Amino acid sequence: GSDIIKVGMIGCGGRNSGAAGQALTADPGARLVAMCDILRERVDKARAAVKQAKGDQVTVDDAHCFVGFDSYKHVIEASDMVVIANAAKFHPFHAMEAIQAGKHVFVEKPHGIDPRSVKLMQQACDLAKQKKLCIVSGLHSRFHTGYIETVRRIQDGAIGKIVSIEENFLRPPYGVTERKPEYSELQWQASTQYHFCWLSGDDVPQSLVHNLDRSSWVLGNAVPIKCHGLGGRSTMVEPLYGDVFDHHSVVYEFDKGVRVYAFCRTTTGCYDEYSSLVLGAKGQASLLACRIWGETNWRWQGQCDPYQIEHDKLFAGIRSGNPINCGDYMARSTMIGVMGQLSCYTGKEVSWEQA
Repeated sequence: GSDIIKVGMIGCGGRNSGAAGQALTADPGARLVAMCDILRERVDKARAAVKQAKGDQVTVDDAHCFVGFDSYKHVIEASDMVVIANAAKFHPFHAMEAIQAGKHVFVEKPHGIDPRSVKLMQQACDLAKQKKLCIVSGLHSRFHTGYIETVRRIQDGAIGKIVSIEENFLRPPYGVTERKPEYSELQWQASTQYHFCWLSGDDVPQSLVHNLDRSSWVLGNAVPIKCHGLGGRSTMVEPLYGDVFDHHSVVYEFDKGVRVYAFCRTTTGCYDEYSSLVLGAKGQASLLACRIWGETNWRWQGQCDPYQIEHDKLFAGIRSGNPINCGDYMARSTMIGVMGQLSCYTGKEVSWEQA
């Protein structure tokens, strides 16, 4: 048969346009054949952008540009694999439907925004394993060569016993979308989904999930025993910013008394930092700088693009018949974010069992 792998985009925002480009870069036999979004203008914009970047690998005609909340079904039907990067609310539902249809999946984080949807994503990963299909997570840190080596050295004792980890994701707000007169309330919220908790899950599972995935990874893919958090909405209060909080702090307690102090903020004019800092009895490590110092001093000197590597491995898995499945961590790390968000909203301590 043909060596073409038909790729479909579910969601046509900037992140999925990037994911589609990386998918086409990963395999010269990949072709983008179908796209969907809640808004047609986003489909047209994404098609033009990917076409400009990847040329003849984009073969989407007007008949395969779909619009509406059910449009993902048409993309799945037309494709061999789908890239899913739309509102996080729908990630597990769309991933499960694609796996049930026998299609390979790349799905952006987070992998659910509440306990029920995270469990559904785990079921999708388990089903993919049974059906020998690829399902790859957008938690890209696991594909970064330098991070992999840094974590290995930490786990081999380079900084001694881990005492605590500090996680920061401090930055300005996500871009906002003005509501056009022709938009319904639903269309507008879907077009600016990061600012509405029913769509994005708010910022702990939405953004800090990258940091929490790294913390769990460093600690041997552990889960926290419990956490307590606080958060609120202090400055980004205009209706344009929806209903999400603009700052969160969560303290997670792991086995042997190890604590993870996790902070995220989406406020303009404040101190910004994106870091994963591991403190040990004999030294410290900066995961994102791929650096260790103290009794042992070391730094990784290479370069890599984990966003591209995850697609390279995905398509290699499709071609070889040896599927790659990220199900051993993607749901677990997302649930760590969800329990932190629940604690921030309720003001209560939340245990892993409760989540």
